[in-house]
Amino acid sequence: MTGVRLSLAEAEALVAGALVRSRTSPANAASVAAALVRAEASGQSGHGLRRVTSYAAQARSGKVDGFAEPSLAHTAPGVLAVDVANGFAFPAIERAVRQLPAIARRQGVALAGFRRSHHAGVLGLLVEDLAEAGLVALAFANTPAAMAPWGGRTALFGTNPIAFAAPCEGRAPVVVDLSLSKVARGRIMAAKQQGIPIPEGWALDPEGRATTDAAAGLAGTMVPLGDAKGTALALMVEMLAAGLVGANYAAEASSFFDAEGEPPGVGQLVIAIDPGLVGGAGVTARFAELAAAVEADAGRVPGARGRSLRMQAASEGIVVDEAVVAEIRSIGG
Repeated sequence: MTGVRLSLAEAEALVAGALVRSRTSPANAASVAAALVRAEASGQSGHGLRRVTSYAAQARSGKVDGFAEPSLAHTAPGVLAVDVANGFAFPAIERAVRQLPAIARRQGVALAGFRRSHHAGVLGLLVEDLAEAGLVALAFANTPAAMAPWGGRTALFGTNPIAFAAPCEGRAPVVVDLSLSKVARGRIMAAKQQGIPIPEGWALDPEGRATTDAAAGLAGTMVPLGDAKGTALALMVEMLAAGLVGANYAAEASSFFDAEGEPPGVGQLVIAIDPGLVGGAGVTARFAELAAAVEADAGRVPGARGRSLRMQAASEGIVVDEAVVAEIRSIGG
């Protein structure tokens, strides 16, 4: 693979330009570009610049409304109900998350539910931002159907990521971010784009057989994390991130990867908690004690690797596959 080194600003301009040329407003394009580049800088390329081509195609076809303006309704003192209006998820999430800290500090808990939404990227970044503001945060997202219930063969659940972050006094937050499939589906998409096989155990083909072919894996179903436990958690996420907020279930949602069909209409749920209003002033110090114990024993706490990569990328830029950069530059040209 031949790589192109880009500063973060150059990468954001590259992505935003492609989206603006693809029927997306400059403000929405900038929000999406910042999120995708931040994911790339965190080492999450499956949620990074490899998404631009499909995002742009969806905006051009109208599957995503690049000019959508999300609406936020305060349906209760601690609740935001967000209609993403079949636009990109990031501008809506950005607006809602800005409001959650003040609500949580007044109410103890703040909740935002998103419907008629789209791919939400790396949830760990979202909850990390809330933890940096001193809040405990949880996020759930449902995604288009990719996993069957344990013992079944029909894809009823998405890979349905969940994320958690906790502020730690005197140190960086702990950030837990995981997909409920054994690996994130974006990693299989990236393997398909690179023309490389996937490890056995990541996915099943449409007939339910183990496969190392990325295209067959995308056409089939994902192997759940923790077998039956993973699909039980995926069911929980479907209910929280779709059923609760009025979004499409996974089996009702169209693909994030192509420009065909109706908008995906998936959902997300974000919860922010003021730790001081629950456990008093010493909570974040106690969190820091546990994080330090984990770090002393294992060498690293969850979230540290992505943070380290982002710090490096801020000074050195990111290296992106030359073919991906060329494809983005050609969009709308």
